[in-house]
Amino acid sequence: MTPRSECSAAAEEYLARGWSIIPLLPREKRPLLPWAEFQERPPTRDEVQAWFRRWPEANVAIVTGARSGLVVLDIDVPHGGANSLTRLQAEHGDLPLTVEALTGGGGRHLYFAHPGGMVHNRVGIEPGIDLRGDGGYIVAPPSVHPSGTRYAWVATRSPRDVPLAPLPSWLLERLRTRPGLGHPLAHWRQLVAAGVDEGERNNSLASLAGHLLWRGVDAVVALELLLCWNACRCRPPLADDEVARVVDSIARLHGR
Repeated sequence: MTPRSECSAAAEEYLARGWSIIPLLPREKRPLLPWAEFQERPPTRDEVQAWFRRWPEANVAIVTGARSGLVVLDIDVPHGGANSLTRLQAEHGDLPLTVEALTGGGGRHLYFAHPGGMVHNRVGIEPGIDLRGDGGYIVAPPSVHPSGTRYAWVATRSPRDVPLAPLPSWLLERLRTRPGLGHPLAHWRQLVAAGVDEGERNNSLASLAGHLLWRGVDAVVALELLLCWNACRCRPPLADDEVARVVDSIARLHGR
């Protein structure tokens, strides 16, 4: 199969599973189109086919959260995620067998069934471990990483082989706390001061939006603050309308 037919076929398979999907720039993590509406509805099969006719080399991403019925633990092995996961499992027990993918950058994506309610994106649950939930997305196989390596399902752990496991109760309890309460103040200071690179901008904006909204900051004020942060700290900055869509999406989820 060519890269075009592989990603196109995978996108249609994910859609058939009830997962909402979006196209990404080739070898990148950035969406090719505004994607807030696909947190509310999945694309149609005709839309997906049209996307891959227009962008034959596009990567594919799965929109996480209640819309797709899943959340994903992102284990960034090169940045300490493996050690953090080992420590968590020593404390709480092994994670259950579930769908798992290997990223092109040496990391792991562990897919779990969405537990219902609101599960926010979390950056830095532990060093090297993030969560993609409502308001997020995850790059999916067989997309191509900037390194040139493909994302791939772990043998016998693809969505064809095993069902999504439920989130362990200890992890669910941790995620149910308000966004940021599990983070020290230094985490948020580091995030706003250091900024983020491509591939982390949308999820970081969503996390910061949730952090502000949970603390009673007005959505309009939050948008103005995040537009400034995006312009100064995102490398490169997102378009203003993309920032507005992210904040609006999180504000609507927060309101529900």
